[in-house]
Amino acid sequence: MGYCGLRCNEGGKIRGATSEIGKLSWYHDPLPTNCVGDWVCPGGSGAGYPKYAHCQGPERGYQNLAVFFQACSFNCLFCQNWSFMEQATKPRTRTVEELVAAVDERTSCICFFGGDPVPQAPFSLKAAKLAREKAKGRILRICWETNGSMHPAVLDKMVAIALESGGNLKFDLKAWDENLHIALTGVSNRRTLENFARAGQRVRERPVPPLLIASTLLIPGYIDAEEVRRLARFIASIDRDIPYSLLAFHPHFHMADLPLTPRRLAERCLQAAREEGLNRVRLGNVHLLI
Repeated sequence: MGYCGLRCNEGGKIRGATSEIGKLSWYHDPLPTNCVGDWVCPGGSGAGYPKYAHCQGPERGYQNLAVFFQACSFNCLFCQNWSFMEQATKPRTRTVEELVAAVDERTSCICFFGGDPVPQAPFSLKAAKLAREKAKGRILRICWETNGSMHPAVLDKMVAIALESGGNLKFDLKAWDENLHIALTGVSNRRTLENFARAGQRVRERPVPPLLIASTLLIPGYIDAEEVRRLARFIASIDRDIPYSLLAFHPHFHMADLPLTPRRLAERCLQAAREEGLNRVRLGNVHLLI
């Protein structure tokens, strides 16, 4: 199942973590934030107003509860949040009640990320349920930012909550070629692609705001226009309106010796994705392009 950064049972679950207790941290992030989906989600764009957004535009004055899980089912050489691994021997344990208590009247969305939510999925699902009950009658979107390696039954539960609340699932599609994906992450991408297609079957149930969002990090020397083209072709085969963000790379972790993403590479990747028929593609982290 991959590497958790913490001691795991077979299947990638964190030892000592349950639906009631997790190894995580959180903070309030003022909206609009630098979320992968901010350009199409209610908090950044006002999509889904008035049912899922407080205003027709960025939700200034409101906040996202960003929940960082200190574990991951992948071991990416380019991990941008690798510092959680240094704290793996003594992570802070928190209860689901503590997390839900952090949801106040200015919190309009919760995003589970990390690391990755997958190894502690029961905790995120329980927290989402309790938070929605606490905020009954008002806007509280639930989102997951993930590598997509969860069991399909867990995915279905996440999709149901995201659909009902106006939230989304943000899949990080790291590579199309399986061998390249294994080299970069230590894990096959078969489950991720299968789960993306599974979630994609439900995007038409709520077109606005989008249920499913994809992103790919443009790593110089590894993720090129051809990799992006094949990923974009796959996404378009599911639904051409699925938003796709191409993200500029910043050197991190075991790939700290690589350069930033060249602008010419980013532009070629953007063109390739559009040529495959996707209607909503954008470049993110453009300030990092060289």
